[in-house]
Amino acid sequence: MSMLKKEACERVIQFGEGGFLRGFADWMLQKMTDCGAFEGKVVVVQPIKNGVCDLLTAQNCKYTHVIRGAEGVEISQIDVISRCVNPYENWEDYLALADLPAMRFIISNTTEAGIVFSETDLPERAPEISFPAKLTLLCKRRFDRGLGGFLILPCELIDRNGDHLKKCVLQYARLWNMGEDFARWIETENVFCNTLVDRINTGYPKGEDLKLGYEDKMVNTSEFFHLWVIETDFDIEKELPFSKAGLNVIVTKDKL
Repeated sequence: MSMLKKEACERVIQFGEGGFLRGFADWMLQKMTDCGAFEGKVVVVQPIKNGVCDLLTAQNCKYTHVIRGAEGVEISQIDVISRCVNPYENWEDYLALADLPAMRFIISNTTEAGIVFSETDLPERAPEISFPAKLTLLCKRRFDRGLGGFLILPCELIDRNGDHLKKCVLQYARLWNMGEDFARWIETENVFCNTLVDRINTGYPKGEDLKLGYEDKMVNTSEFFHLWVIETDFDIEKELPFSKAGLNVIVTKDKL
């Protein structure tokens, strides 16, 4: 597998480097990139102390995705990730993502317990704080820089995940006395989408020789079926043209 990567502007912040997002959101971004519908790279943020960002970085953030099922086998190279950031090792590198004007999208999968609010979370305790608390500090940095908001697509499997994440961010903004202007910016300049996701990702095929002809410690495997339902009034297809890549993504104004 070649380690060379195409250069493109970083536009996506992704909280989570596990098999699901790499075989779901990153795979979709690769599909859109390959057909010329989207141009942009993903920066992966490791959401917990113990992750696989080091393994991903060792491969220049490139890996093989294998889809298997009754339909056959499809093998593709995923190279939409530009780099990984571990906030537990360099908090400033994480916050600096807010300074990049082209950053537009935030995708997350921090497990069902990831979207929580805790009054014990304080900025001075970062990075030992929850995902919504980390996101609040990232958004505040962006607000202070006078930059535009984010289009946020949480993939955590909880009811109305976008609404819940937005509520947590606003709670932290109030707890930390960040001001009404910032709260208004969260409300008006950012789009928090509710989503439903469905795809079986079986991860690295341990003990199995896929006969790829090269070593890849980050191989990811999945079934063919995939579904992403996104609830929003925003014209998301204008910025993320899923349909042009033939992806099974439903964008609806109806409540999920």
